[in-house]
This record gives sequence, structure tokens and C-alpha cells, in this order.
Amino acid sequence: MKNKLIPWCAILVGFILSGCGDKTPAEQNQVTTHSAVYEEPAPIKWKLVTSWPKNYPGLGTAPERFAKNVELMSNGRLKIKVYGAGEMVPGFEVFDTVSAGTAQMGHSAAYYWKGKIPAAQFFTAIPFGMNAQEVNGWLHHGGGLKLWQDLYAPFNLIPAAGGNTGVQLAGWFKKEINSVDDLQGLKMRIPGLGGEVLKKLGGIPVSLTGGDLFTALQTGAIDATEWVGPYNDLAFGLNKAAEFYYYSGWHEPGANLEFLINKDAFNALPKDLQAIVTAAMRVANTDMLDEYTARNNEALEQLKNKYHVDIRPLPPEVMAALKQATAQVMQEQIAADPKMNEIWQSYDAFLQQVISYHTISEKAYYLNR
Repeated sequence: MKNKLIPWCAILVGFILSGCGDKTPAEQNQVTTHSAVYEEPAPIKWKLVTSWPKNYPGLGTAPERFAKNVELMSNGRLKIKVYGAGEMVPGFEVFDTVSAGTAQMGHSAAYYWKGKIPAAQFFTAIPFGMNAQEVNGWLHHGGGLKLWQDLYAPFNLIPAAGGNTGVQLAGWFKKEINSVDDLQGLKMRIPGLGGEVLKKLGGIPVSLTGGDLFTALQTGAIDATEWVGPYNDLAFGLNKAAEFYYYSGWHEPGANLEFLINKDAFNALPKDLQAIVTAAMRVANTDMLDEYTARNNEALEQLKNKYHVDIRPLPPEVMAALKQATAQVMQEQIAADPKMNEIWQSYDAFLQQVISYHTISEKAYYLNR
């Protein structure tokens, strides 16, 4: 019996060895597992519409840098495509486009929406009001941002500071301004509360986006325009369309720009991407003021020394009249709109405090520098 089993055992061993002979030891010891292959989720894609020409210095490049920072910080998980004014929608339709969710973000200036929300003007500039440093203090540490968020909430929008151009100059004029009488009938591109002040003194405020300024000034459709300052004014060639460049700024002492975010789109983001968007907006806000501080200096030198522009101050009589008219306009505005009155109480309280401090700090330093 024992001898009969030997051939069969030999055959069985041979069969087993022949089955394993074409495999490496590692393959023979390998344990086969079945696991799903992990795939990276597709990136989230947003659209950002602006009120500025594509890649326009400062105003237009700020949202571009913001979008790049978001993509970099999110490791490509959130990609934002920026559209200049007119590429997707006209510059004055940014608010409605983001509110409706057609685009997830926008970059513009809040005073463009005064026909829809009069109180929005507080979040760009108040004539003879706070400068850029002071506005940022009020927004981020003085309760201003919460008031702004509450104001836009009914429109499904989240606002945030989107940069500041600093104190703007009074603007470009095709004729001399020697007295208040010279403002009578003056057609000037000047939005927001500054336009209301000009109207109070007999001028005619006109609303135009930046891309239309040069042609309007050159053809005489307007007699004057404010825009930003030397950096942007030179980029548009406004010195070729008007002879006189006046200072000092009064209408926009710290022109705060805005990011707009569709609330539903923002809430749909993971918490870490929400934090990245928020942080990138703060970076853009600070960076723009830094840029304008540097570039305005360079551009002013060109306007003076290369193009020999006639740069002159507005007469004291005109400045005094503008300041008096501003007080009247503000009282009329806050009396007509409860929301404006609510925001004004916060704005003015902060302004009075900061005037008290800056009188013995910033102003005193400037006088002694």
C-alpha cells in the first residue's frame, strides 16, 4: 500500500511546483486585495466680474492677484477666472450679476449702487471723511464691516474690503476753477456723495465707468472728471484731454473698493476654502494701498516733469464751499434714509475719535516732517 502512494504523491508535488514555477517569490507571497482607486475631486471653478478694464493697473490687477493667491493657497482646489468690465457684463452690472449667482464674485465700488442702496455709499468714501487707514480701522475693528454685511444680506451678498486707492486728487478740468461760480453748470464725472455735493453747488454730476472717461472728456461730453490719482490718470492719458489737474482731494479721501461674494456660493465651500478666500481678500486690500502709495509718486513725477501738466490747488473759497455743501448733503441723506442714519452714527463716532487721535499723531507728524 505504501509503495502505491509514492507515485501519486510525486505527481501531486510536481503539479504544485509546475503551477508556481513561473512566479517570483514575491509574487508567490503576494496577498491580493481589492480597494477603490482614490481620485482627486475636480477643482471648484468661480467667475469674478469687475467694474474695471481687464488688467487695468491697480484696480484691475488686484482681483487678478487675488485669484492667483486663492488658487495657490488652495493647491488648485478653487480656481477663479476674472472678467474685466464688458467681457461678461458691463461694469455697472456687477452687483446684480453676483447677487443672482451668475458669477460667484465681483470687484467694484459700493457707491455705484446708490440708486439701489443709498447707504452703500458709506463703504466707498464720504467727502471730507476718513482716509484709507481710518476706513480700514472702522471696518475691521470698529463695527463697520458688520453694518456692511447686514446692508447687503437681503441681496444674498457678502461684502468685504477690496483695496483702497488712498486720497484721490480733485480731478481734471478743461477750464480754470477760480471761484464757486465756475462750478455752475459744470458737467463732471463724479459718482457717489461727491456728485451730490457738486449738484448742491450748481454742477452736473455724470456717472461713467473708467473706460469711457477719456473719450467723454476729449469730446466735451463732460467738462471735468475725477478718477483716482496720478497712477491711474496717467494710464488713461487724461492729461491729453484736459489742461488743468486740481488738488486737494475732498470727495474721496480714502476710496475703499469692494469684493462681493454670492452668499450661497461661499457657504457651499469647505471651511478651509472659506478661510482662504477671506484671507486672500485681506491681503488684496492691504496690497492695493501699498501699490498706489508707491506708483502715485512715480506717476506724479512724470506728469510734472515729462508732460508739464498744470497742477494747482483748488482755491480756498471753493474748498470751503464744498465742505459746507457736504455737511448739508449728509444731513439730507441721513434724514431721508433710516439705514444711512444708522451707519452714519457708527461712522461719525469713529471719525470723531480718530480725528482726536490723528491730530496729535499723524497730522502733527506731517506738519513737523
